[in-house]
Amino acid sequence: MDLATLIGIGMAFAGIFGAQIMEGGSPSSIILPAPLILVVLGTLGAAMASGVLKDATGMVNQMKRAFTSKSGASGELVDAVVALAERARREGLLALEDAAKGVNNPFLRRGLEMAIDGTDPEELGEILHGEIDAKRKADKSAAKIFTDMGGFAPTIGIIGTVMGLVHVLSSLSDPSKLGELIAGAFVATLWGVMLANVVFLPLGNRLKRISEIECEQMELAVEGVMAIQAGANPRLVAQKLKSLLPPGEADKKAKAA
Repeated sequence: MDLATLIGIGMAFAGIFGAQIMEGGSPSSIILPAPLILVVLGTLGAAMASGVLKDATGMVNQMKRAFTSKSGASGELVDAVVALAERARREGLLALEDAAKGVNNPFLRRGLEMAIDGTDPEELGEILHGEIDAKRKADKSAAKIFTDMGGFAPTIGIIGTVMGLVHVLSSLSDPSKLGELIAGAFVATLWGVMLANVVFLPLGNRLKRISEIECEQMELAVEGVMAIQAGANPRLVAQKLKSLLPPGEADKKAKAA
């Protein structure tokens, strides 16, 4: 589990409520049920209306993925592919049939199984790259609903503020309540802006980043499978795959070597 998102969101809320307390305010003054319900339900409804039902029903799973997903290091994938290439070089491609079953990466395992079954290299590449493209599109749709919510939330908050000010104007006959009513009216805008910039937009960007990392690793797996199928020298396979690693991971692999 990558704690970056959980820690980041917690830190942002801690800073906001901490500043509220330091200024002499009370957190309970901005935790009002009506503005929260308006902003959350209104934003969710607007996001659902701008997409398809499948996107909305998958939100819970995508939120879970954003908080709990942890992509393995690409260097570990390179090591696994090079080990398979060495065995294929010594014993032949068919010798990987049993080894493929023990591969943890499901995408790499499918690619190896198709290569072992004798799939044409060109067709194998098309199938695997097609799967990567399909994943990119699905992940883009999953992240879009959160970025859409990040765009709608501040505007929904303004709607809540306008509604609150209408209530204020209808209560001008009682000046003693005006201060409390005006403060409450602006709470909706506060929650709209806060949820957009602390929750919705970060979750959308987090899902995009997870997708980038996973697709990069899938590309590595494709290159590795194609090289194994072609019977390439394991050293050349290692050098080729390491050249595709991000700079930070490439440096770590070089130092480890």
